[in-house]
Amino acid sequence: MAARASTPPAPASPSPGSWAAGTPPGSATKNEFTKEQFAVDDDAPSFAEQNAGPELKRRLKSRHLQMIAIGGTIGTGLFIGSGSALAKSGPGGILIAYCFIASIVYSIMMSLGEMATFIPVTGGFTTYAARFVDSSFGFSMSWIYWFSWAITFALELVATGLIIQYWNDSLSIGIFIAIFWVVIFIINMFPVSWYGEAEFWMSSIKVITVIGFLIFGICINAGAGQLGYIGFKYWHEPGAFAPYIVDPSRPVAKWVGFWSVMIQAGFSFQGTELVGIAAGETEDPRRNVPRAIRMTFYRIFLFFIMTVFFIGILIPYDNKDLNNSGYTAAASPFVIAAQLAGVKVLPDIINAVLLTVVLSAANSNVYSGSRVLVSLANDGMAPKWFKLTTKQGVPWVAVIFTSVFGFLGFLNLSANGSEAFNWLLNISGVAGFIAWSGILIAHLRFMKGLEAQNIPRAKLPYTASLAPYYAYYALFFCVLITLTQGFTAFMPWSTEDFFVAYVSLILFAVMYLGHKLYTFIVYGAAACKPVAAKDMDLSTGSLDLDVEIIDEVEEPTNIWKKIGTGIMG
Repeated sequence: MAARASTPPAPASPSPGSWAAGTPPGSATKNEFTKEQFAVDDDAPSFAEQNAGPELKRRLKSRHLQMIAIGGTIGTGLFIGSGSALAKSGPGGILIAYCFIASIVYSIMMSLGEMATFIPVTGGFTTYAARFVDSSFGFSMSWIYWFSWAITFALELVATGLIIQYWNDSLSIGIFIAIFWVVIFIINMFPVSWYGEAEFWMSSIKVITVIGFLIFGICINAGAGQLGYIGFKYWHEPGAFAPYIVDPSRPVAKWVGFWSVMIQAGFSFQGTELVGIAAGETEDPRRNVPRAIRMTFYRIFLFFIMTVFFIGILIPYDNKDLNNSGYTAAASPFVIAAQLAGVKVLPDIINAVLLTVVLSAANSNVYSGSRVLVSLANDGMAPKWFKLTTKQGVPWVAVIFTSVFGFLGFLNLSANGSEAFNWLLNISGVAGFIAWSGILIAHLRFMKGLEAQNIPRAKLPYTASLAPYYAYYALFFCVLITLTQGFTAFMPWSTEDFFVAYVSLILFAVMYLGHKLYTFIVYGAAACKPVAAKDMDLSTGSLDLDVEIIDEVEEPTNIWKKIGTGIMG
């Protein structure tokens, strides 16, 4: 670990009662802070200590952050969802769609990295949206993002029961919802290093499984399976692109398949932004966050692009098993590929891995959801008791509140409750795209703030490449995908499908306008304006740009160590 000449101030924002008249919570300006607060002093109390902010601890090590970056992306979307994606678009369509979304995700990660290394605060980008854009935008984005994690936690608990039912379908899902709720809750009530350690080992299992599948794919494609040499046979018959919904004789049918998979690929990549949320509890964020960001590109290529490539050459898109619904191994393209090759032992192994995958996701759901609540409370947008922490720095109230929503998984035990649960899940579905758009907008505004306050980007610990053009590119397609993700509701028109697809956007708009109206009534019209670049708070929780970092990190010296470091951190 690199030794630092000084320690950055703990992340915090003023308490709700400290806001100047006419300034709404979440939109602090630089004029409210002194220059001394921007400086770093080992002996002086931190800004958080002075203002009774949340006392979270920087206990996530570099290897923890590296695995959070990996584990946040590798989930059921890759292990299960990629199968239905192949059926919709074909091997060519799924490969292009995942490559395209990967280019967007890398831009998002670089934008997030630039902000998170300079201002590594708890909650990360949810705070940046309020600081750099608009308090109402930060409020609505943060709450819908928190809600998505809380509801997804319930979904993952349900998935654990479905996975175990693969081995014994006589057992009730409710048993495992209760058991794993307790397990995840206990992990998150311990210091953050416990979460990091649990995520490290569960993500390691994911990584080993994916690498094993890639090796397996090379061998089977070369002729090791019962089908002999495969090559690119399935790219010719049934073809590289699959028709979807529309009449297969129409060329637009294949475009519809491609676009639907691009939306699905976007959902699969969601979770990469967890690095930004964890930055506030990471040791030496100035070094470790950029390192995690830089390796994102290579991991996306290895774990996503290569995986969907091999799925596409091992399984024809018209295989009926690809449309098998559920969260068990039977729906996984990894298992389907093994069955086609004549390997019989793999389904049980993949099912066990899937259990690890959903437990990892559930663990991250509670962690990230609780930290978003802390960020909201710190910005005056949620009750201040969400900031209460244990002596070990665990925001126990926020953890309990987020965990309670896991009990919504019990709705699936009844038919009517299951329908209600699916509606709640759809509300959270688009939250990831809204968050990604918010990160990019905040970064574009952040750069404007740096320019207005004469802070050179070259002095930042990490800068996003090709900015701002790459950020504009990613923002355009994030917004486009968000607006078109429910296009199937128009083919043909279905009122129910329309509201299921767009209820999250409607909720986002209602929260934004509601908060804007509240701000107008309480603080006046002047407080409703977006944060001006010259007034942005670029000091609270920021790192001292003049502090020199002494490099004590031993760099890998040979090719194998470099590969291991690139994959595992």
